Amino acid sequence: MKWTILLDPDFAQWLEAQAVGVQIAIASHTNLLSQRGPALGRPYVDTLKGSDLPHLKELRVQHGGAPWRILFAFDPKRQAILLVGGCKQGQSRWYREMIPIAEQRYQRHLATLEE
Repeated sequence: MKWTILLDPDFAQWLEAQAVGVQIAIASHTNLLSQRGPALGRPYVDTLKGSDLPHLKELRVQHGGAPWRILFAFDPKRQAILLVGGCKQGQSRWYREMIPIAEQRYQRHLATLEE
């Protein structure tokens, strides 16, 4: 079974602005997520601590020796929605800053499902 992967509009805009190599690395990991769904685990996916969403996860991408992270969640329709991404190298506050953004975007996504 192939899992549907959706991109939050703001995430899609961010992704388009990244270097081609970063885009390819993220696409490769996203492809794994679409093939394995929630069963995909470490080292590719990990659950996040510090979120109000118990099912908020991170796609763990290494590119050019740097740790890139894509925060995502599965929605009630069992689709993965990619919410926010970035390189956390040297960014000690990365999760504290990005988790609230991901939570807000996930709530926005849920609202569109109800329309």
